[in-house]
Amino acid sequence: MKDLTQQDADALIARMGRDARDAASVLAEATAERKQAALNAAADAIHAAEAAILDANALDMAQARDKGLSPAMLDRLMLDPARVAAMADGLRSVAAQPDPVGQVLAEWDRPNGLHIQRVATPLGVIGVIYESRPNVTADAAALALKSGNAVILRGGSESLHSAEAIHAALVQGVTQAGLPAAAVQMVPTRAREAVGAMLRAQGLIDVIVPRGGKGLVGLVQSEARVPVFAHLEGICHVYADGDADLDKARRVVLNAKTRRTGICGAAECLLIDRDFLAKHGPVLVQDLLEAGVEVRAEGDLAQVAGTIPAQPDDFGQEFLDKIIAVRLVDGVEGAIAHIRRYGSNHTEAILTENDATANRFFRSLDSAILMRNASTQFADGGEFGMGAEIGIATGKMHARGPVGAEQLTSFKYLVTGDGTIRG
Repeated sequence: MKDLTQQDADALIARMGRDARDAASVLAEATAERKQAALNAAADAIHAAEAAILDANALDMAQARDKGLSPAMLDRLMLDPARVAAMADGLRSVAAQPDPVGQVLAEWDRPNGLHIQRVATPLGVIGVIYESRPNVTADAAALALKSGNAVILRGGSESLHSAEAIHAALVQGVTQAGLPAAAVQMVPTRAREAVGAMLRAQGLIDVIVPRGGKGLVGLVQSEARVPVFAHLEGICHVYADGDADLDKARRVVLNAKTRRTGICGAAECLLIDRDFLAKHGPVLVQDLLEAGVEVRAEGDLAQVAGTIPAQPDDFGQEFLDKIIAVRLVDGVEGAIAHIRRYGSNHTEAILTENDATANRFFRSLDSAILMRNASTQFADGGEFGMGAEIGIATGKMHARGPVGAEQLTSFKYLVTGDGTIRG
């Protein structure tokens, strides 16, 4: 199904949406034990299908190389036995977590005799539109199932073979536990018209979660008529304060930039306090250069051998590569001012041993995730103890930061009286 008219795509998504809504009704009433069994069975199925998943991924990788995808993008796409095992482990981790559905979030009694409870309930149907990371297929399905939601997955053209192989294993686990196959559906086409159909599917899809680059997320945010959980860019900053511990700073900066350069939690800008430079010299810049990072620096830091003069548009840039912008700032106030101007409200880290300075940084910035003496690469639902994440949300409403199972619920009020009437 490579070529579709928009009318055909609308009909396809409408059918999938109706099936998903029927499945969501079943999931909303499924016991915690049934959902846990489905996730564990899906994990077993992924483990058993490792060879098929890797063969499918080899096809995707070959096509991606022919297209000339960057090394960072190829790393996002690539699967190996360890990554397949990590997908299965993620499913089991989500399965083992407390069920968020039905949790009493608050309760109170009123003078009029009413007892009121606010109780977590599923959102309904979640649409996930993603690009080259095939593991999103498993993560999104796991979190949707755990929170009692049906999910419609639309993977990127680069990862279609891999995603389809993973999806087949997920459906096997879901149906083995007696839940409907339509609980986890995958759009069976590369056609872009299917994305537009999902974005217009009011009444069928309750929320859209885009996972991908700026182009995809920007398209979703501008055209969606369905609510969206998303971040446009991951322009993550690390600020090395004058009171930073040198050893900690060196470890964190290298990890934040180089562990995986193509993920949204990778550091894209290093801000160095002038006091730090006076105490320790340009050691952080030199460490990055020695690690093979292209350092785009300005001012005094541009004098460090091996750096490249920074251009104005290097700040506020999501490189997703072994490139970082570096700037000197005047203390924490300078760092805050820079991040407010260039940040994307994703993740920022401060390196300091000064509690007052750290508190100022935390209080003054409004990014979804703020860290102290820790790598921005921890901006991940799995590392937050959520088992997995369906994305990072940087908006101000409902879900914010890593979106796990708990964030994929809404709530309803249960009100109990005893023949109570209003005067």
